[in-house]
Formats: sequence, C-alpha cells, structure tokens
Amino acid sequence: MSHKRHKFKLLLDENFLDRERLPLLNKRYNAKHIKSDFRQIGLQDKEVYAFAVKEKRIIVTFNDKDFLSLASKSKKTGIIGVSMNMTTDHIDKKLAAILRRSKPSDIYGKFIYVSEETEI
Repeated sequence: MSHKRHKFKLLLDENFLDRERLPLLNKRYNAKHIKSDFRQIGLQDKEVYAFAVKEKRIIVTFNDKDFLSLASKSKKTGIIGVSMNMTTDHIDKKLAAILRRSKPSDIYGKFIYVSEETEI
C-alpha cells in the first residue's frame, strides 16, 4: 500500500550545495539554504539544529559526524548526512528518491546517511 507523499521541509546546511543546484529536490520539496535563504552565517552546529527544530525542517549536510549526536534530540527535525563523494546530480536524485518513499516517522528524530551505496 502506498502512502501520500509528504512535502518535507528541508534546511540545507551552510556547507551544503545551494538549492538551485538540486532541481528535483527544490521542485518537489520546500528546500531552503540556511545561508542564502535565511541569511544565517557561521552558526555552530547546535544553533543550526535549534534553528531547524524551530522551523520544523530536516537538516541536509555534508557535516554528518558533528550532527549525528543531535539527531534524536527532537521529533521536529531529522538529519540527513550526505557523502561528499557523490556528484551533484546523484545527490539530487538520491535525496529526492529517499524522501519520496519516506514517511515523516522515517526521518524526524533520526539520522540518515546517504552515499553511493545507499539503496533507493
């Protein structure tokens, strides 16, 4: 049985790609970049996390190791760590596919790591 696709709200971390470089993700989901859309620059990871909780957005970051310990602290956000060894096009397709098949309970309050090996 399929479920209705949830329109996730994403927060692209300061070190992550600009949303304009991710056309599928940008079109299908409410993706915002912390630096270019919210004008938040130089925040510590805990501050980015608190911002994501307040905005109820899922953090998408290359900086997965520093965010891992924060993932389960709130059910108002989740964290998707992305391998830097992927092309921009592959990142866009994999993230869109993962979000398309996910329910909020699959992501909020959790940490997900996406790499070349991640099955979609």
